[in-house]
Amino acid sequence: MSIIESTGKKKPRPRRSLTPEFKVEIVELRRRSDRSVGQMAKDFDPTETAVRYWIK
Repeated sequence: MSIIESTGKKKPRPRRSLTPEFKVEIVELRRRSDRSVGQMAKDFDPTETAVRYWIK
């Protein structure tokens, strides 16, 4: 039985440390491409909220 089945909750995502250079690269790539923020988040693995925050 998995954790989700036994508790009904998802296991929290581990906290990651992303470099400022990575964040700038994601923002620049978003501005130059036609990808949505959601697609950027799926492709590069930060959360969608984080990508929106960096763009702001």
